[in-house]
Amino acid sequence: MQSNTPRDFERDADIDRPEEDDHSPRVLVDASNVAHATEGGEARLRNIQLVQQKLRDEGLEPIVVADAALRHQIDDKAAYEKLVDDGQVHQAPAGTDADYFILSFAREMDARILTNDRFRDRAKDFPRERNRVIRFMIVGGEVVLEQRVKRR
Repeated sequence: MQSNTPRDFERDADIDRPEEDDHSPRVLVDASNVAHATEGGEARLRNIQLVQQKLRDEGLEPIVVADAALRHQIDDKAAYEKLVDDGQVHQAPAGTDADYFILSFAREMDARILTNDRFRDRAKDFPRERNRVIRFMIVGGEVVLEQRVKRR
């Protein structure tokens, strides 16, 4: 009769373990999408802060990217501007498409993207990056993340 050593159990566990995610811990946060994620229509800075904290709690490194219009829509303009000035929010240049920057940075940094945007208009140019999306919900001040291996 053969006995199992701890090493045998480790080897068996490796067989059943799903492939590890080989992406960096960086997650590009679609700030405009996140700010508008709760009911009421108003862009909320608190949503961005909640998502940043949730990602940090998950051991990830959030990199917040916003379009230039968000500064005019956000509920707490002064606090938002401070985050931009402090480099905690990276703002795409006025008149440019923040989605392009988010997808480009994701490609260059091998990062995931937190958004509920489907990027349909960019599907042809960024097919792999669309598969790196982390979907989310904010309910009662709590962030829930959905991380799929493949897009449905």
